Amino acid sequence: MPAEIAVTGLGLVTPAGHTPEENWAALCRARSLAARDPGLAGLPVDFSCRVTGFDAAAELGPSRARRVDPFIQFALVAARRAVADAGLPTGRPLGERVGVVLGVGSNCLSTYVTEFGHLGAGRAERVSPLALPRSVPSMAAGEVAIDLGAQGPAFTTASACASGATALGVARDLLRSGTCDIVLAGGGESGRSRMAVTCFTRMRALSRRRDEPALASRPFDARRDGLVLAEGAAVLVLERADHARARRAPALAVLRGYGAGSDAHHPVAPHPGGEGAARAITAALVDAGCRPGDIGHVNAHGTSTALSDAAEAAALVRVFGDGVPPVTASKGVIGHSLGAAGAIQAAYTVLALRHGAVPPVANFEGQDGDHKLDIVAGRPRPAAADAAVSCSFGFGGHNAVLLFTVG
Repeated sequence: MPAEIAVTGLGLVTPAGHTPEENWAALCRARSLAARDPGLAGLPVDFSCRVTGFDAAAELGPSRARRVDPFIQFALVAARRAVADAGLPTGRPLGERVGVVLGVGSNCLSTYVTEFGHLGAGRAERVSPLALPRSVPSMAAGEVAIDLGAQGPAFTTASACASGATALGVARDLLRSGTCDIVLAGGGESGRSRMAVTCFTRMRALSRRRDEPALASRPFDARRDGLVLAEGAAVLVLERADHARARRAPALAVLRGYGAGSDAHHPVAPHPGGEGAARAITAALVDAGCRPGDIGHVNAHGTSTALSDAAEAAALVRVFGDGVPPVTASKGVIGHSLGAAGAIQAAYTVLALRHGAVPPVANFEGQDGDHKLDIVAGRPRPAAADAAVSCSFGFGGHNAVLLFTVG
């Protein structure tokens, strides 16, 4: 029988706060954190969900804060907090049996905008020698490994907006294979650069509610008109349950199942019938040895875009039939942090299981389409079972689904 994989620590840096408690409280209030973003002034879409109250220099020291981009800053702080939460030693290297797997869909593009500007203007000598190492996606895992002395495998997974969930699934396999005893897994990303926002705007993927940004992100709502870009990081400490017991570390939850696959359909549009997503959800259920009726709630990908939400609703109905569990979608509150989103959702799913409640979806008023879901709205709802799935889907047809149970 495959080894049971326990979650023993959580670290979060998101627009909802820098601790699990702050994040949970914000989710339960179900009020969007989208607001005007001074860094986006003058663009057609000039609002986002920002991480606030974050002092990188104070957290990491001035030198390190200067030499790494925001997505790495967030990942470093989240990893430190996850390690402390798990009761792991913080004053010495974690060692060769500890790995790091972080999902990053891209880099934040802010550094590249500046450096390519120098190059385009014929000022190649002004391009920073740190431009590459401060912004290449794999350096999120590399910097965390350096910071914490994690000498096991350290790398980044890139499956677009499913990257953070993919990282957790791959980390689980590293543990089950015996390659590692502990893996720090999750994701970090910032989608707030002017170039990123411009690219998504040109794709017509973003909400245009400039006059009411707090109402812009509305997963599964009939009036949704696009996503809201965000930033943040989440890191979960994963380890085999027997290893956790040996060091007397309590399990916050168990990562019981993982399903992944590809739509093999279109570069950016999901399969309209949700077939690939449904296969991934089913694979996670089978992997966990669970039936559809065992699931107490779904933390949906819920981007607030017309096509994605409709395809996800179709997938859930395809798998669960008339018994679709209560559905929540945290992007209504914190926006879409791209490659980090799946990891943040996973952490939120663990918190929901710990609290025995399903947080509501912000800005939800009513559904459209042929596939109606039981959307939790207004206030948290008591959870009906001790198992939940977290769904993450991305451009390229990448699908990754995690199934957690109470520890």
